[in-house]
Amino acid sequence: MTSTAAIVAELCRRGWTLAVAESLTGGALAAELVTVPGVSSVLTGGVVAYSTALKRDVVGVDARLLARVGAVHPDVAAQLAERVRTALAVDGRAADVGVATTGVAGPDPQDGHEPGTVFIAVATPASTVVKELRLTGDRGAIRRASVSESLALLERSLDRGTGE
Repeated sequence: MTSTAAIVAELCRRGWTLAVAESLTGGALAAELVTVPGVSSVLTGGVVAYSTALKRDVVGVDARLLARVGAVHPDVAAQLAERVRTALAVDGRAADVGVATTGVAGPDPQDGHEPGTVFIAVATPASTVVKELRLTGDRGAIRRASVSESLALLERSLDRGTGE
């Protein structure tokens, strides 16, 4: 079981900061992180890039990629995680870790993808990891599972020792 407090503690131990780019989760991932006392020492912030244009204009996802594959794609998730680190830099310092969510919560398909198709990504100084999810349930269940899976992927990325 993923412990948000353990994630925050590990980021603190490393002296790393975290930035979040969310689409289908609509801020729920950042909201879960801020339940932990002391998270302000590691979380630089989050952006809800719900529209494709914000993914491009605010976070910096490549416009040609978005035009070619749409917003629901593993490469889009990777770019969101990588580029949010710089987009939410503080005092010119990029965040050490970026986490991103993009996908279809439903009830309708998007860009040819069925509800429950989700891509999450974690970018650290050493690597970027993307995971595809095929979730079931209603819109709320898909969003909750996306948050949970994102935190689990972040925790595994930190456990692997990436970037040290």
